[in-house]
Amino acid sequence: MTTPAWSLRALMPGVYLPVIVVEIGIGAILPFIPAEVVDRGGSLATAGAMAALIPVGRILADLPAGGLANRIGDRRAMILACLLAAGAAALVASAPGLVLLAVGLFLLGASDAVFGLARQSYLTAVVPPMQRARALSTLGGVARIGLFIGPFAGALVVREDPTVAFWLAVATSLVAGGQVLLSRELAGAAQVAQQEGHGTVVATIREHLHLLTRLGVAILAVGLVRGARMTALPLWGEHLQLDPSTTALIVGVAGGVDMLLFYPAGKLMDARGRLWVAIPSMITMGAAFVALPFTSTALGLTGVALLLGIGNGMGSGVVMTLGADVAPAADRAAFLGAWRLLYDAGSAAGPLGLSAGAALGSLAGGVWAMAGFSAAAALALWKMVPRFSVHANRGTRRRAGIE
Repeated sequence: MTTPAWSLRALMPGVYLPVIVVEIGIGAILPFIPAEVVDRGGSLATAGAMAALIPVGRILADLPAGGLANRIGDRRAMILACLLAAGAAALVASAPGLVLLAVGLFLLGASDAVFGLARQSYLTAVVPPMQRARALSTLGGVARIGLFIGPFAGALVVREDPTVAFWLAVATSLVAGGQVLLSRELAGAAQVAQQEGHGTVVATIREHLHLLTRLGVAILAVGLVRGARMTALPLWGEHLQLDPSTTALIVGVAGGVDMLLFYPAGKLMDARGRLWVAIPSMITMGAAFVALPFTSTALGLTGVALLLGIGNGMGSGVVMTLGADVAPAADRAAFLGAWRLLYDAGSAAGPLGLSAGAALGSLAGGVWAMAGFSAAAALALWKMVPRFSVHANRGTRRRAGIE
């Protein structure tokens, strides 16, 4: 079966724009979850636990999402995910109590897992390997742009009633689903993107267990480091007794730097190989974690935040690209579900590691532990990527007869 011609411009209507639209809706609701929980009688502690239901839903749905996309195809899975997200956001907006609110937040996370898995699986199928990193790093980049815009969109539409933000998420989810449904590019390539095999998720994991327990563990470490970065800056800002608005501005500046690097990162991975991005990303973030406990002012924290943003930005799309490189053509989505589970589990564990350090009386110790994980991730990637991916660097490509 011949893979259709592709370009970033051709993929914009059916893949990239829906991602931006969906993530705007997700980003719009995140700041208002605590208010919704408290409005229904919950405490601030309950609000924190409720907010965690979105990533929990994402983690628990990773494997089922792979199985679903494997059975019904990537395009149908994306449409179904948008409908599920719309229903979940509507449930949160109209829930009379905390139980239904919790169910809605969990389903939002699950829908995000299905949508993310399906779009990654689709691009893996239709984009040639030598241009794959550019396509997938752009996918990660536009998702970050959507999440960046989301809180501003939420603040714009919300006046006195926070539920308006959730109805905005309903609208963005339906619009994104319509974009996927009407996309000629997706419809024309749906047969190509459909998996050639229909093995179960468990069977796929068993068949590729050697890879998942080696290269996959490196990906878990990458997720842990990246997850910790989102918590480290606010925690250290609180440690320095900075005004919350100052800390939020610092985090926002770092996010802006992060977003600027996704396309150059993809081009470098396509031109030189995945390790040219993966290892410098982890080393840069590790250096930032080492420096963080030595900062004592807002200016110093800003410098570390920028370094973290550069490190994370230069690694944009690398996890998805590595997963695409090693995924089997048959049961591709099922494999990527297991791959995403490892990364998402690491992302969830990162903030817990920092919190554990703080609880034990040494936030600095927790931050330095993340620096150690950064070094371990870089070493694991250096050792494992060439063993499993011919696109590790130009040397592995030449040995495989690609260059």
